[in-house]
Parts: sequence; structure tokens; C-alpha cells
Amino acid sequence: QVQLVESGGGLVQPGGSLRLSCAASRSIFSGNAMRWYRQAPGKQRELVAGISSGGITNYADSAKGRFTISRDNAKNTVYLQMNSLKPEDTAVYYCNSARLGVVYWGRGTQVTVSS
Repeated sequence: QVQLVESGGGLVQPGGSLRLSCAASRSIFSGNAMRWYRQAPGKQRELVAGISSGGITNYADSAKGRFTISRDNAKNTVYLQMNSLKPEDTAVYYCNSARLGVVYWGRGTQVTVSS
């Protein structure tokens, strides 16, 4: 079964850290780029970070210097390490990939940054 399953979200104080994980089916993960998106209430879904199958990364301006995307090819898992979190990082974070023209999304994990 093709799937993406996110975990690691939660409530954290401003300045804190979280690490999100996305476990993917091998058919999605292997040889494909993986991405993290987020969607805040009332806002459009936006790309946060991406990583190619070869490990090349890209980040939204809002994530640069604070977030790090990585992948473990042995575990078919992509991570998003988020440091120095701000209230404006509050959103549902989604894992994303595409294969043979089909786009796949996880169900998301809630991240809330609040004191």
C-alpha cells in the first residue's frame, strides 16, 4: 500500500525544537524527491523544504537557517529538524512526494508553537 505517515508534531514553546518524521512506502521513497509542506489556518499550503533522492536540499526563505531536512534511505524516512521555532511556524505539516505523475500526501502532523 502506498502511503506517507507523519509523526513528531506537538506543542512547543517559542525558541524550542521539534523533529518531524515521515515514514514512506518504499515505492514512493526510493529514487524520489521528498518534501515537507505546511498549512496554517486560513492560509494556503506552502512548501517548507525538499530533498532530492541524491540529498540535495532546498528551503523556503522562512525555514532557512532554522530547519534541516534529511533522509534515511535505509528506513525510507524523511525528517524535518525544526529549531528556533516561532509562533508563525504553527501549522499542520505534511509530507509529500510524487511518482509517475501521481502526487502523494500524508495526513499531516500538527505543530503548535505557543507559550
